Amino acid sequence: MTEHVLTLDLDGVTDKAALMDRCAKHLELPDWFGRNWDALADSLTDLPDGPESGPVLVVVRNWRPYAKARPEEWEIAQEVFSAAVDQVPALSMVLALGGSS
Repeated sequence: MTEHVLTLDLDGVTDKAALMDRCAKHLELPDWFGRNWDALADSLTDLPDGPESGPVLVVVRNWRPYAKARPEEWEIAQEVFSAAVDQVPALSMVLALGGSS
């Protein structure tokens, strides 16, 4: 079964609101996505072409500037990502290195 790859590009993201907007757009989250940490956790376990139809790989790009600007938020985001991966074995999330200043 082929992995469905989604790219979450955080280029230009400087705060939580922008992160949530980018997640909604790039991860094709449902209309009910509430743009908060709990809603993100719930949505990540139900991605399009998700576990019921095969593995999903989310590649997070250009994350370093956001991580540097908002370290507390970035830590929470990583916890949400990790919890989703733990809950859904068919979901993988990777942080791309390079391409960010």
